[in-house]
Amino acid sequence: MVVIFLFSQQTGQQSSESSGMVEKLLSIFPFLPDEIFGLELQFLIRKAAHFTEYFILYLLMFAVLMEYFTLKRVLIYALIGVFLYACTDEWHQQFVPGRVSAFKDVCIDTSGGVVAMGFIALTHYLQINNKRA
Repeated sequence: MVVIFLFSQQTGQQSSESSGMVEKLLSIFPFLPDEIFGLELQFLIRKAAHFTEYFILYLLMFAVLMEYFTLKRVLIYALIGVFLYACTDEWHQQFVPGRVSAFKDVCIDTSGGVVAMGFIALTHYLQINNKRA
């Protein structure tokens, strides 16, 4: 959560520069078409970062909550936690110069949690079925 907060604390210019560095790194791959570089790539990098941050956050919340609750409850509680933190993160960004708050980012963040939840649920399902076999 601290890492996400620190990324959100960056001004709009600092955030763009970070995305630009990733874009430059990707430019070393000669097979990528020139058209991919530009606003579209920077947009994809930013959204992939949102998704990945919250995917990891879900996994961490899941690990902590498993100490206290059943699997079904943890799957839901961790997702609720990811959603609520995404909401507060977007609210926080309203106060950072050059940043904006967008509900679509909350949806992207939460989708990272949903995919992590699906991954964990599938893993547990497969483990149970392997024990039966």
